[in-house]
Formats: sequence, structure tokens, C-alpha cells
Amino acid sequence: MKVVILAGGLGTRISEESHLKPKPMLEIGDKPILWHIMKGYSHFGYHEFIICCGYKQHMVKEWFADYYLYNSDVTFDFTADNKMTVHNNVSEPWKVTIVDTGLNTMTGGRVRRVQKYIGDETFLMTYGDGVSNVNIRELVEFHKSHGKTATITAADVGQRFGILDISKDKEIISFREKAQDDGGKINAGFMVLEPQIFEYLKDDGTVFEREPLEELVKNRQLMAYMFDGFWACMDTKREMDMLNELWNQGQAPWKTWKG
Repeated sequence: MKVVILAGGLGTRISEESHLKPKPMLEIGDKPILWHIMKGYSHFGYHEFIICCGYKQHMVKEWFADYYLYNSDVTFDFTADNKMTVHNNVSEPWKVTIVDTGLNTMTGGRVRRVQKYIGDETFLMTYGDGVSNVNIRELVEFHKSHGKTATITAADVGQRFGILDISKDKEIISFREKAQDDGGKINAGFMVLEPQIFEYLKDDGTVFEREPLEELVKNRQLMAYMFDGFWACMDTKREMDMLNELWNQGQAPWKTWKG
């Protein structure tokens, strides 16, 4: 099952950092948050990624192109015809397709543009700025159990996100704006989608979180995977500093992998 990661936005809320690089390439520790997200999926056995890029997309491509060298000890011998020797093989079991989905394309439009790489199969999707310790295996099992088009992870966080109204059967029945002190669940990403989702994606201007999800609700095709673990979005400099502090102290809840 392929993993689609939305990594093309401008990152305007964290512009003091994202004017230098795309937000998914901003670092927690010494690795981009995108790497942390991918390591989480890989821990559960999902190793094939499609990254939907836009803003400064060349930086994402360059980072992956040099990943092998970044993470290995290397000797450059200029006396032997510029011979290069790699002393340790540090690599990931990943297949990564990086797609320029346009500078101003909306989230739904970005997914629509990578349809040819996904094919006619169920796929995973998330945002390139949020980390979590969600159990991807259990998420997929829940999705398979209900047989509907889409599952999104519903979590208790934040005040600026839209609320999900969820029935006792875990079906999402409406969206609404979050009020102060509202304890409702929000869309934390980490979705499972059937290929029928492309019928809801009309053009580059389609915002995935609006018409497509609203139509899925109307058609009773959207379910919620209830999640009470750790989730955090790196949307501001303050949030980036908080995630770095957790990582540097060895207390990062989203680090589900070893090493």
C-alpha cells in the first residue's frame, strides 16, 4: 500500500523558517519532519511513498538524491582518479516518488495529480507537517472493516482546526468550526482512501478538506478512526521548538521505530 504525503504548501504560519525551505523539510533534530513521518509509516511496514511537492520542490528532490551520502561515512580519494569509497551502508527500505504538483495547487488537486502513481488501489495519505504515534496497522484494519471510501484519524488537539461530529458507529456526520473550549475531535490526517476518492477531486482548485470530505459525509462514505495518543502539527515556530525539545530530550512520543 502506497503512502501519499502532502508536502507542497507555502507554510505561511511559520514563514520565519519556511522562506528558506519548504515546511516538510524543516528539521526536528537533524532530520526533516518529512523523514520522521516516513519513519513512522515504515515502522509498520509501509515503505513506498509518493510525495506531493510544490513550494521549493527542488529542495525535497535534492535532499533525497543526497540521502545516501548524508548518512554514510565516505572517503574521497583524489589521488586515485577521484575514487569514492562508502564505508557504511546507511539506507532505508524506501521507494520514493517525488512529484511537482504545482506551486498554487490545492490539497485535493495535488492528490489528483498523483493518481497515475497510485493506480487503482487503496492508499494511505497524510500531511507533511504532522507527527503522531498512531498505529497505522490498526488504522488500516479499521478501514478494511467498514468497507467505505475513506477513513481519517480523529484526535483531540488544537483550537484552530475544524471539528468532526462523529456518530456512535464512528461515521462522520458533519464538520463545523471549532469553538473555544470545544472538546470535539479534529482531522489529524493519517487517512486511508479507496481509489473512488478520485471521483471527488475535480481540478487543481479542489481543497480536499472542503467539498470532497463534505460530499463523502453526504454520501455516508467517511469514517473516523478514534485516536487518543500523541499528535502534533508543526505549524508555527513555537510548535517546531516544542517538537525539537521533545526529540532532543529523548521523549518524542512519535518515535515508534528503533535506532
